Amino acid sequence: MTELWRGDAEGKVLYVQTHGISDPGRCATPFFLAAAAAAMEVEVAIYFTMYGPQLLRKDVVDKIGPKGDRGQPLSYFIDQATSLDVRLLVCQPSLELNDLELADLIDGVEMIGGAAFNEMAMQADAVVSF
Repeated sequence: MTELWRGDAEGKVLYVQTHGISDPGRCATPFFLAAAAAAMEVEVAIYFTMYGPQLLRKDVVDKIGPKGDRGQPLSYFIDQATSLDVRLLVCQPSLELNDLELADLIDGVEMIGGAAFNEMAMQADAVVSF
């Protein structure tokens, strides 16, 4: 088995984001929880599949948020998570599903396939899906 996790942290948490821009109330929670876990010195990644890659579009991250005009934009939560070294991973077939290319997404997003995701999930201490 290839080691896809980068560090030697004791804990590893993999969040899975399946919801996209049509459900803005579910967009910030994975980033918020991932940042909290990373602050606890746990290695963390968020995997974006199905409609999740829509949330990483460069033209979207400042326009949507969990409470629309009353809350922080999604970019706030993304910056919080990535500043704590949370990895953002995207499913290649889901890019095609959403008519996206890696170049359409914010900087720092990594593309992995289904086998790599499954391997990471098997090595994780917890997998949480949104």
